[in-house]
Amino acid sequence: MEVILAEKYGFCFGVKRAIKITEKIAQTNPNTLTLGPLIHNPLEISRLEKNFGVKVQENINNLGQSKSVIIRTHGITKQNLETLKQKGVSITDATCPFVTKPQKIVEEMSNNGYDIIIFGDENHPEVRSVMSYSIKTPIVIANIESLKEIGKIPKKIAIVSQTTKQIEKFAEIVQYLVTNSLEVRVFNTICNATFENQEATRNLSQKADIMVIVGGKSSANTKQLFYIAQTHCPDSYLVENENDIQPSWFESKNICGISAGASTPNWVIKNVEEKIKNLKYP
Repeated sequence: MEVILAEKYGFCFGVKRAIKITEKIAQTNPNTLTLGPLIHNPLEISRLEKNFGVKVQENINNLGQSKSVIIRTHGITKQNLETLKQKGVSITDATCPFVTKPQKIVEEMSNNGYDIIIFGDENHPEVRSVMSYSIKTPIVIANIESLKEIGKIPKKIAIVSQTTKQIEKFAEIVQYLVTNSLEVRVFNTICNATFENQEATRNLSQKADIMVIVGGKSSANTKQLFYIAQTHCPDSYLVENENDIQPSWFESKNICGISAGASTPNWVIKNVEEKIKNLKYP
């Protein structure tokens, strides 16, 4: 069986930047916390805790004795940022610049009287952080169907997207808004790394007869890669590490494609690749 890695996969710029920042801070601040998981990959979060003592705290009111708090790549709400500042802790912002961008856009457009529409998952920390920069409660839509269900479309709209969404679905939503609203300001906030990883996964899954997507199962961008792979290659699987691999998946397969989410470290991808290449059959 031939094993092929996608042309683009794994760590994106924002994740690399956040990990580098965190490791540097933790070397001089032994009680460093991240407010929420730094990235959506439990294996990398465990490595940071084991090697650098970085712990995760979900509740902003339970920071304990920590004097150093790192803001996760997905960002935090504007209100939580103000709360952190009032606590007098040392704040290091590891928010991905591709997430900071829609935060600023939403704040500016909202101040200028636009209703905000966000294409994304309302429960995702990135989307919650972006939502908090709007004066009025934004409209969050998961797909075009949920957009059609909201009823009357506001007359003056600014739309942004969660950074990990598919560009084709974003374009479909934009087209509907342009047809049904008087003024639409469109901001494509899907990051380049997401687009490149998705395109590479799409291309590889069209020629593979089995696809393995590596990443955290709570990672939005990893799940998007899995959905794309599954569309073109029904025998697609999402794994967090090599221990999830089942040999029976690969029987009678000729080409195995591997891709990985933007928060998946290279060492995890390598372990999965080696496990697949060394599979033994009776």
